[in-house]
Amino acid sequence: RAWMILDQYRKKSKLFRTKVLLAPLGDDFRYAESSEWDQQYQNYQKLFDYMNSHPDWHVKAQFGTLSDYFEALRKESNLGEKHSNSFFPVLSGDFFTYADRDHHYWSGYFTSRPFYKRLDRVLESYLRAAEILYSLALAESSKNEMMSSFPSVNNYKLLIEARRNLGLFQHHDAITGTSKDWVVVDYGTRLFHSIMNLKKVIIDSAHILILKDKGAYSYDTSTPFLKMDDVQSSQDSLPRKTIIKLTSQPRYLLVYNPMEQERFSVVSVNVNSPRVKLLSPLGKPVTVQISAVWDGATTVSHEAYQISFVAHLPPLGLGVYQLLEVQSSESVLADYTIYVKNSRQEKLDRLFKIKEMENSVDNIILENSYMKLWFSGMSGLLEKINTKEDDKNHQMKMEFAWYGTTSNRDKSGAYLFLPDGDAKPYIFTDPPIIRVAHGRIFSEVVCFFHHVTHTMRLYKVQGLEGQSLEVSNIVDIRGEYNRELAMRISSDINSQNRFYTDLNGYQIQPRLTMSKLPVQANIYPMTTMAYIQDVGIRLTLHSAQSLGVASMKNGQLEVIMDRRLMQDDNRGLGQGVQDNKITANLFRLLLERRHGTDVNEEKTSVSFPSLLGHMTSSFLNYPLIPMTTYSDSGVPEMLNTFSPLMSSMPCDMHIVNLRTIQSKVDTKPSNEAALILHRKGFDCRFSNRDMGLFCSTTQGKIKMHKLFNKFRVESLTPVSLSLMHSPPDARNISEVNMSSMDINTFRIRLK
Repeated sequence: RAWMILDQYRKKSKLFRTKVLLAPLGDDFRYAESSEWDQQYQNYQKLFDYMNSHPDWHVKAQFGTLSDYFEALRKESNLGEKHSNSFFPVLSGDFFTYADRDHHYWSGYFTSRPFYKRLDRVLESYLRAAEILYSLALAESSKNEMMSSFPSVNNYKLLIEARRNLGLFQHHDAITGTSKDWVVVDYGTRLFHSIMNLKKVIIDSAHILILKDKGAYSYDTSTPFLKMDDVQSSQDSLPRKTIIKLTSQPRYLLVYNPMEQERFSVVSVNVNSPRVKLLSPLGKPVTVQISAVWDGATTVSHEAYQISFVAHLPPLGLGVYQLLEVQSSESVLADYTIYVKNSRQEKLDRLFKIKEMENSVDNIILENSYMKLWFSGMSGLLEKINTKEDDKNHQMKMEFAWYGTTSNRDKSGAYLFLPDGDAKPYIFTDPPIIRVAHGRIFSEVVCFFHHVTHTMRLYKVQGLEGQSLEVSNIVDIRGEYNRELAMRISSDINSQNRFYTDLNGYQIQPRLTMSKLPVQANIYPMTTMAYIQDVGIRLTLHSAQSLGVASMKNGQLEVIMDRRLMQDDNRGLGQGVQDNKITANLFRLLLERRHGTDVNEEKTSVSFPSLLGHMTSSFLNYPLIPMTTYSDSGVPEMLNTFSPLMSSMPCDMHIVNLRTIQSKVDTKPSNEAALILHRKGFDCRFSNRDMGLFCSTTQGKIKMHKLFNKFRVESLTPVSLSLMHSPPDARNISEVNMSSMDINTFRIRLK
């Protein structure tokens, strides 16, 4: 026996540069009982003793830790610390896409359980918003005795619980979608409860920060001062907008901007009357678009009306808008055209102009000041884009496709993607109902297919919001059998089998589609973005949820949106994926001109988003948070705006978090917070002209005492990323200086 196992070890050692071999013992499902551990340990010790007692076998076998292994490796290869890199080759990049045997690539889990991959990001954005607002509210409440009723301890407990629930969901069987159904429900319930709790923290914190007279602050659990504008009824349902009831008395609408840059962004809320007037924080009337709220594809519900406007908000700040019901509203109504089989020409509605017509070969056209879009009159899907800056047409064909699973014994499951060849086009016998809206703030095309409701929205606003296309899909494949639904964009970009995906929203990794590998090997994980490019242009798909992405042909980008699989794939889960939900996927499509690129550079191993790309990603991942005052009467006087920062942070600087640190004794908050900053790396060869960015770059320098407006920085000390260690020379600093791609943590005390 000892000889047999030694023979295996020797064969394995031939794969390495030295005679030192590491043989791991065990796997995920081992050592469940202490007896198994004892037996293994004792048996192996006997084998080692036997081997070591035979000098002619030329072996020394022993148990050891990783440190022991690397120590032995250093000795064997005569490596001093100084030049340890020369003897061994260096591997850079990542290990995607992994296959453990045959063609069993683990690219299925990049998409599995997409409903929860999206819920994770919703919680993430609420948690960051709540942490920052809470830290500011805590600093505010410490200034004034009257504010001792601020529920700082209870809300801090809710923050801790939310951090833990989000952290728990990063487990390798949670965010991946590879848990059993009942475990998924438990994870989902935790995420859902924390979202509700964080909404409370946000509301309580906004309350204290927006009051004009802090002395008038009083906290009452039974009647919250504010409420959010959406509700989610259960852990596996989509959120719905609440209806704000209007009267002739102003109803206050607070909007929070969780970004560290000043922002012009479209806000949409539902109200109960179309006779609406909206006043800005300065009391001036704001242009409002009124859109219909629909029951299904073609029926207008008159229970509610959607109002949309461009909100202008300070960085990390709040703006207070006023909503009133008036006799004659100056709001602009959206017009509708519905393409439907057997149309009735004019569709009478007491408010909206709605035209019905047959699906036709003529194009549907939307445009704003940056671009013009052509959609098919038959399918309602995008066909081409004209960029107005250079008046160039770009083919941009949107389509859907199905992947099946192989007829072999081993089939796709939660982990594995084992398709039956290339994707097959999504075929519909009747053309879909297409609903086109034209409005002052946005226009959109909505297509109603059997398995997906697909919306492309173009914002008609200057600046960042108008420069990319908002794409959303509501996917429902609950009746399918071993199928996966993909959204594919085919362009005329000469991408040469290269595409780029991000790693955890931090850096960009180039990918190469290899024709010699099977389809499933060419799928990669996308966390926040994927792009293709050629010498003149870059097309980025920004994503609000992690999904699997690929570029199967030149100029193509495709993303797998949901998968329903009837069997286990033998990787430890013991079931298929059949608990599909109605899932909302959200994206932005950004087309940018590239300047001064050369052909060689396409081969480099690094790539960066543009500043516009970074900002677009932030817009998608840190949406504005609207709140309304609860009661119509007796609302105390509020500030018009709350601006905690002096001005926007530099464009490439991101506040990852400003989170209050726990006190040393119990679960109470301390008077210090962790300020985590990230300086983003970006590609300078994109024009920043007319981008509508309200920030500049400062080579990574920030004067901290000039950063906050309402607060004084009492102390700021650098610490390790995790806050565990302080450098020996740690002292109070006033200027932060960061290199590109750095993430730094500081302890900060605000007063």
